[in-house]
Formats: sequence, structure tokens, C-alpha cells
Amino acid sequence: MAGNSQRRNRRTSNKKGAQVGSGGKRRRSLEGKGPTPPASARKGHVKNRVANAKAKQAAGRRPAPRRGGAKGTAELVVGRNPVVEALREGVPATTLYVQQFIDNDERVREALQLANELGLNLLEAPRPELDRMTNGLNHQGLVAQIPPYEYAHPEDLAAAAFDDGEDPLIVALDGVTDPRNLGAVVRSVSAFGGHGVVVPERRAAGMTAGAWKTSAGTAARTPVARATNLTRALEAYQKAGMTVVGLAADGEVELQDLQALDGPVVIVVGSEGKGLSRLVGETCDVRVRIPMPGGAESLNAGVAAGVVLWEAARRRG
Repeated sequence: MAGNSQRRNRRTSNKKGAQVGSGGKRRRSLEGKGPTPPASARKGHVKNRVANAKAKQAAGRRPAPRRGGAKGTAELVVGRNPVVEALREGVPATTLYVQQFIDNDERVREALQLANELGLNLLEAPRPELDRMTNGLNHQGLVAQIPPYEYAHPEDLAAAAFDDGEDPLIVALDGVTDPRNLGAVVRSVSAFGGHGVVVPERRAAGMTAGAWKTSAGTAARTPVARATNLTRALEAYQKAGMTVVGLAADGEVELQDLQALDGPVVIVVGSEGKGLSRLVGETCDVRVRIPMPGGAESLNAGVAAGVVLWEAARRRG
């Protein structure tokens, strides 16, 4: 009998289920579960439902697309005088290559001094390597590397002006192929409070070292945008409420009679030889001529843009 009682007790003690003093709960259920979570994390709570709804709304909203512009191509400035002049004018070089065992003269010393002041990378290279880099050009032992220019998007120029509570003042160049003219226009836009320059992607001057030099450093603070299609870019400006004004020797309105300069405006300047292209001329809201009592037939792009920008700044000021 005693043996049978012991066997029953063992079976009872090994039996799965509630144990004495557990309140009907198993041991694992008695373990602590940590601090009470906040209301927003407790399922079924009002704050939890609100938090879930906000999360779904945020997930459903797509971020606004970034309107990044195109990039130019890297460029090399070759030769002692061009390198020194570029560094003097603030052309944004990143690296200065110096030929090994180069003959030291004033230009080399100035180039090295400017490179140190500007924080450029200084790399020494053998002559054959510089010959290869420059495709055999007469580099005279000095080569500066210019990184690709980061163009803005045409829409960004107007958007930045509107965001600042200002009427956009933009210059668009149609068929201008001389980088020096582009640099001169950038300089004028900066001087007279404009908001940027637009150039076509093809058959037009870009922001090369020559354009940087002519801009006298103002290209660092005046954005240049590149348009895949200039006519469409002008139409987009019109839809945004801007007046597109084309400069033409046979324009129907003289500059002093143009009222549009008081508001949001795009000034379109054509090439010296051909002026405005047909499609661009037809897209303009009005064509304007600059009176020239001296009898000159036309002005180059940089000068023409400067005259109109001065008149715009005078009226706005």
C-alpha cells in the first residue's frame, strides 16, 4: 500500500498543469513582462489607432521629386598663363598637375602659391603622363583639372525667386556659342540682381573654364540652368506667369516702352549672327529692340543682356 501511495504521489508531482500557489497559472505566465508600454503602442487603445492612421497617411505620401540639373564634362586648363589666369579668377579647379623637374619661373611659383591658398590637390607627374592627359598639347608643365559643372534645372530658377517673394528676372540664351559671352551674361545677371541664366543643352556655350573666367567669379553664386528644349522651357515659364521677352533688332517695342520688366520676366538673347531662332522668336510674348542712336546694327549677347538687365534693375529698384 505504501509503495502504491508513493507511485501515485510521483505521478501527481510530475503531472503537467497548475501547481500549488500558482493561482491557476503556470510558472512561465508568472514571469514579469517589463514596463507597461505607452498608450500609442497598446493595441486597441485610441492613441494606438491614431498613431497607426498617421503612419498610413505618411506612407501614402510620396516625397516631392528632386529637380536635379544635368552635369557638364570635366575640363583641363593647359599651359602656364591659362592656368595662372584661371586660378586668379576663381575657376573652381580641384587638382593642379605639375611636371616633374619643371623649370621654375614666376608663373609656376604663382600657380603653386594660388593652388596652396585655394586648397587644391597638388600632384607631380612625369612629362609623358601630362602629354597623354592633354593629347599632346603644349602644357608647359602645368595642367589644372576643372570638375564637371552642376547645372540647375530651369524651373529651379523661377521657384527660388518666388520662394523669396521676388519677381523672377532670368536671361535665356538662344544659340550663343561663345563661352565668354555666357560668362559676361552671368556677370551681368549677378550685378543687376537677376536669378539665373538658361542655356540650351545642344549647340550652345556651356560653363567652361573660359566662361568661369569671364564671369569673374560670379558664376559661383549665379546659377546656370541647362534646358533640353529651350522652347519648352520658355513655355513652362509662361505657364508659371512669366513674360518672355525676346531681343531683336526689328522688335515691335522699344526697351523704354516695355512694361513687362516690372514683373516676372525672361529675357531671351539670340546669337550675334542670326539673332533669335524662328521657334524661340514665335514663342516670345513680345520682341523688343534696344535703341542705338550711334547706328550700330547690333550688340553682342553680353552687352545686350547687360543693357536690358540694367533697365529692369532701375525700374525694380
